[in-house]
Amino acid sequence: MHSDRPDSHAFSMADVSAKPVTRRRALAVGRIHIGAEAFERLREGRLPKGDPLAMAEIVGMQAAKRTPSLLPLCHPLPLNRVTIHSVPQAETQAIEIYALAEAEARTGVEMEALCGVSVALMAVWDLLKPVNPALEVGGVRLLYKEGGKQGRWVHPDGMPPAAQALLDAD
Repeated sequence: MHSDRPDSHAFSMADVSAKPVTRRRALAVGRIHIGAEAFERLREGRLPKGDPLAMAEIVGMQAAKRTPSLLPLCHPLPLNRVTIHSVPQAETQAIEIYALAEAEARTGVEMEALCGVSVALMAVWDLLKPVNPALEVGGVRLLYKEGGKQGRWVHPDGMPPAAQALLDAD
């Protein structure tokens, strides 16, 4: 509790009315470690609840579109598109998921990309939990954003080749 501050429970949505409308893009990534058995069953298409990568794509797009419903200080944005890409990684028995969001707007789409990737990871978890309940999600972060006054930003650790390929394919 923040009783020492009279406005401790006051929130406000940022006023973006003076900002110009520009093309905004954001790319986020996250990873789920699924284990050897789940990875093999995924590769063979033998999972009891269906294809988690196909489900992640649909769920991630829907989550990005619903970001303002989940995070009330986010502006509702007319998204031009959201794409979700899954990259299975046999060497680590993991799946990397990327979410790319784009809009012509006065504010960025970082939260939409982050929301899309986070919920896509949960969808993978849901479909894999009958095989391995000891799953682990991590590494959710923003890799790239562009548009607006700040221009282009790239995560200080750089971008994996798969991330750069998604941006270049655009």
